[in-house]
Amino acid sequence: MAQHLVSINPATGEQIQEYRVHTPDEVEERIEKAELAFQEWRRSVFAERQFLLRRTAELLRIQKNDFARLMAEEMGKPLAQGVAEIEKCAWVCEYYAEKGEEFLQDIPVETDASRSYVHFEPLGVLLAIMPWNFPFWQVFRFLAPALMAGNAVVLKHASNVTGCALAIEHLLYEAGAPKGLFATLILPSSAVEPVIRHPLIRGVTLTGSTAAGQAVAAIAGSELKKTVMELGGSDPYVVLEDADLDPTVETCVTSRLINSGQSCIAAKRFIVVHPIYERFVEKFVEAMRSKVMGNPLDDGIDLGPQARTDLRDSLHQQVVQSVQQGARLLLGGTIPDRPGAFYPPTVLADVQKGMPVFDEETFGPVAAIIPAADEYEAVQLANSSSYGLGAAVFTQDLEKAERIAREHLEAGNCFVNAFVRSDPRLPFGGIKASGYGRELSVFGIREFVNIKTVWIR
Repeated sequence: MAQHLVSINPATGEQIQEYRVHTPDEVEERIEKAELAFQEWRRSVFAERQFLLRRTAELLRIQKNDFARLMAEEMGKPLAQGVAEIEKCAWVCEYYAEKGEEFLQDIPVETDASRSYVHFEPLGVLLAIMPWNFPFWQVFRFLAPALMAGNAVVLKHASNVTGCALAIEHLLYEAGAPKGLFATLILPSSAVEPVIRHPLIRGVTLTGSTAAGQAVAAIAGSELKKTVMELGGSDPYVVLEDADLDPTVETCVTSRLINSGQSCIAAKRFIVVHPIYERFVEKFVEAMRSKVMGNPLDDGIDLGPQARTDLRDSLHQQVVQSVQQGARLLLGGTIPDRPGAFYPPTVLADVQKGMPVFDEETFGPVAAIIPAADEYEAVQLANSSSYGLGAAVFTQDLEKAERIAREHLEAGNCFVNAFVRSDPRLPFGGIKASGYGRELSVFGIREFVNIKTVWIR
């Protein structure tokens, strides 16, 4: 009997669609077609690649409401946030259409040769293993530079957003992509290893949990294949005594609740110095209480359901265990008596190291507020984490803030008086258990190319 993947609406618990899993022969066929497409695409001129990305951006904007609804139904993203995600996908396509050729120009180097330079050429067929939380953006922030560099791509998307994966495939061919250049593989995670090991797969990128990254990196490493890993985060936001409290709280709450709290770079730990701690806590709880939870298809919703009930239940256990260890529950913390995978905005104060909400990634609308005696302790607490994806500092002393962000916070993305976000113009990625490699900007497009030395006498 054929195996199937099932999409379930997390707001209602109802089944949306069932998708037949690809057989090994079908996977082989798609990879071989991608290789054939790559051999042609690698010889394409930049103008041809630019046209594909610009047409893709145009179609994304035309269909953004349909794609936002698809995301709302498959993984619970509020509609307005879904529309914003599609707009960002269009932006990254346009960005690489504009800048890709410049980023991949030969770089002359003076040596004892008559002429020597660095040349960039595509690697081949790349495997993208992507998560459900930003089902379009996570794909396009890798896909746009990969295609612009001349590579082909096969996608293994999260099982609960198969509809989004197929929509992306259809969109690219509607935009004029050569046959086979992009392919969705409908597979469970248990069937990914043979794809990673396939001799035609030349590199692997994964966005997901640290555990998933460790497993995939181990397999790819045994085959000596290039990887980029964008993994989990427990982003600290350091709030110093002179922070402008009202906009700081607004920014912190916004970051914690983006995508219903299901973001690797959402603010997770709020480390607040003693003199303003109680005022921050009071304002933060008030702001979180004002947020509206509901069906993501409705207007005026700040957060929808969690993507799956098992994820919601795991998040709740992190809260329960932290309270048992002494955290102060100030808001939320109870599973609602309603259908769907909902979890309310939740605030825990007096959080300490050793509690799950400090040590682990909390993938949902749970805020951990942590007291610090002073600036020094606040930075030490911020860095007391296995993760290192994003971090932020809030203070009106910009010289001090820049020094902390630049020299002291252990993260790949450090922001001052703003929440951490990705931007096509800036490199994005982490350190420590948050992964390695970079996406976006000039650094992202050069991750999956052969950086070739050419030396001529």
